[in-house]
Amino acid sequence: MMWLSGGFIFRSGNSRFHRLDPRVKLLISILTFATALIARYIYEIGLVVAFILVVAAAATVLTRIARTMALTATFSAFIFVVNFLFTRNLESSSLYAFRFVAIVVSTSLFFVTTTPDELERVMKMFRLPRDVVFAFVTAVRFVPVMMLDALQIMDAQKSRGLELDKGNILRRARNMIPILIPLVVNAVVRSGELAEAMESRAYGASERPTSLVEYRAKRVDKVVALAAVVVFLLAAYSFYSLLAPIAL
Repeated sequence: MMWLSGGFIFRSGNSRFHRLDPRVKLLISILTFATALIARYIYEIGLVVAFILVVAAAATVLTRIARTMALTATFSAFIFVVNFLFTRNLESSSLYAFRFVAIVVSTSLFFVTTTPDELERVMKMFRLPRDVVFAFVTAVRFVPVMMLDALQIMDAQKSRGLELDKGNILRRARNMIPILIPLVVNAVVRSGELAEAMESRAYGASERPTSLVEYRAKRVDKVVALAAVVVFLLAAYSFYSLLAPIAL
């Protein structure tokens, strides 16, 4: 579980992609997300995924992106089955399944190369409410902590004789109750400690808190952002220009 979900957790890196302005990395993820949405054929989705894999290889996070794809494989298979049962259309069902993979992978590319601090500053630059920003960034920070808690609780319960890998689906679901209850209790206790820490640091006392770091786009950031926009426009044009003769 930790191996699979690690595809959404940031780890420090020294690649050129890691050193880009976080706003540029967010732009690349948004554009790949949008390209996956406007794609109409499976090979177009394949081109989007291939582009993401090339960027991930340049950022030296290809293995972690592969973890994300492995994690989404089950959900994409479920999407395929549900769509096929209702539409009986193999191509359409495959398109929706692959599109889901492309969307999740494009999002993962941003999170695995951007620190929570950078994410917080970018969200503040978009003038989002401070409480919303704090809640979202705190949730991102607590994901690895919750996963480690879950793994420790599972190991502790297995040492006490709990069998998580035996029985049918209903029995396995019931066996997860001894895992979920301590996990929820730990989360509630940790949230109380966080609230006390925020209060002791006078959170909310200043209506417009300042930031120590201010982003200024470098030349390489501007070039990469322009290239990403150009690639997106070319992809959108090629996708819909290929559809034009069919529509006529």
